[in-house]
Amino acid sequence: MALTPRQKQLLDFISGFVDDRGYCPSYEEIAGGLELASLATVHKHISALESKKYLRRSFNQSRSLELAPRYFEETKRRSGAAASMEIPLEGRIAAGTPVEAFEGRETINFADFAGDRDTYALEVRGDSMIEDHICDGDYVLVERTKEPRNGDIVVALVGGAETTLKRFYREPGDVVRLQPANSSMHPIMVPAGQLQVQGRLLAVLRKYR
Repeated sequence: MALTPRQKQLLDFISGFVDDRGYCPSYEEIAGGLELASLATVHKHISALESKKYLRRSFNQSRSLELAPRYFEETKRRSGAAASMEIPLEGRIAAGTPVEAFEGRETINFADFAGDRDTYALEVRGDSMIEDHICDGDYVLVERTKEPRNGDIVVALVGGAETTLKRFYREPGDVVRLQPANSSMHPIMVPAGQLQVQGRLLAVLRKYR
């Protein structure tokens, strides 16, 4: 079973705590470190992680948590996958005034975008976002979320039937404005109850053939 973002955060907190101090954190330290409201929430996450074989517990010890081999195996696998998604960053190039070229040893790691289970891709159809430089045939990387901020470019499901890529704005009267980035098109006004946000734009990819 897949980890939730919060479960992954909890495992990484435990791992970092052990690396720094040499022993596992208490439930109180986990709650404080992750700003969780109650120890019951910590217990719930730990029970779920134990059932998924990422954690072990010993009930006779005060600091009873132990990271299971599955956590280390998946961390190693993710590290290998992240390295394979790196390409060299060999400098910067001007699109206006020329800049000095240089040799660099930096890399760009696309695992920052693609390594998360909550990230997915869509192919764009149409030109309603053309003035935000999102063109027909582009690919967009989207982060799953149901809580966008005003001005975010979102994937919105309208009326349970049609999805669209637009900028999101809350309006008075429990209405949402889905704003195209095309001056020839009008915004879509939708009652909030008829709208489901399925994700927020992370990046735009364009391939030139």
